[in-house]
This record gives sequence, structure tokens and C-alpha cells, in this order.
Amino acid sequence: MRGRFLVLEGIDGCGKTTQLRQLAEWLPDSGLMPDGATLHLTREPGGSPLGRALRELLLHPPDDAAPCPEAELLMYAADRAQHVQRRIRPALERGDWVLSDRFSGSTLAYQGDGRGLDRALILDLERIATNGLMPDVTLWLDLPLEASIARREERAEDRIEAEGQAFLSRVATGFQVLAAERNWAVIPADQRPEEVHKAIRRALEGHVAFRRP
Repeated sequence: MRGRFLVLEGIDGCGKTTQLRQLAEWLPDSGLMPDGATLHLTREPGGSPLGRALRELLLHPPDDAAPCPEAELLMYAADRAQHVQRRIRPALERGDWVLSDRFSGSTLAYQGDGRGLDRALILDLERIATNGLMPDVTLWLDLPLEASIARREERAEDRIEAEGQAFLSRVATGFQVLAAERNWAVIPADQRPEEVHKAIRRALEGHVAFRRP
């Protein structure tokens, strides 16, 4: 039996790292995963050895080496193609489960809505990079932009986070549209982490993808 592919999406500061860790502790004993299945945690960019090199170039490039928007888009596509073919798809074919911090939705939100790149081009690259693979469930951690900015005040910003409030506002709007278009599970993230985790658990336990025959 094919495994399941779960993705966490959201703007920076929405709590994906915390929720990924809590899900990793809960899922194996949740009763949702079949006996013998392994849970694999991963992320984009950086879910493969090639991806880790691309992540550094994308988020922390050397001086005067930041990619232009089109190069940035192609680098994310290259990271995703390697990630799907070398990490995600083999795990799913073994019957294992994969939980990823970001996937193709982030590219549409950040490079599409944020950068203003052509949506049709992004979708073409998504089809090439994923070879048709889509998450079984995408959990969108819905956090107001003001809360995102406040949470990140004491944290060093990477190149994408440093783009400014107008950019992040466009990204947040993009996520909202995608969540409706792609039927994502919407999780209010402006509450205590334990409450967010409970909401995620309820969403997964009631999701059709995990109902056993």
C-alpha cells in the first residue's frame, strides 16, 4: 500500500517547525499509520543533499550572489525535482509516510504572488518537478501577517524573510487563495502551540485520506 504525504505550509513565523516536531511525536502512535510504516521528516528547500546546497544559495548566498527571481524559481524547481525523485516518492512506494515543511504551494505563494512571476510558468515547472505527485493533505497554518512579524522580531532573517512587509503581505494573500483552491486544511495558528497541535490532530483524524476501508 502506498504511503501518505503530508505537508505543512504557511508564512514565516507561523510555527511549522514546532508543529512538525509535535506531529513527529504523535503520528507513529496515532492509529493513523499502518503497522510497519516509518515516518520521514523533510523540508523544502533542503530535503536532499543537492537540496541542502541549493538551500544555502537561496537563503544565505555569498555577497553579490543572490539569484534573480527567475533563477530563484528554477533553483526551487531543481530542489523539488531531486526531493521528489530521491526522497519522497521512494518512501511512499515503500508504504512509509512523509511529513514535509513546505512543498509546491510555497513556490506559488512566494515566487508567484510575492515576486510576481508568471503563474502558468510556475505551474508548468511544478508539473515537471513533481511528476504529478501531490500531497494527500496540506495543512495551512493561517497566521496574520502582524503576528508573523512580531514573532520574528528577535530572529535573524534569511534573504526571503528580509524582503519586507509588502512582499510578505502578498505571500500571505497567496496562501489564502491557494488554501481555497486546493482544499487545504486551514489551521488557525494565532493561538498557543498546544491548541494548534490539537487542531491539526482533529483535521487529520477526520480527513478522508486516512479512513481505512
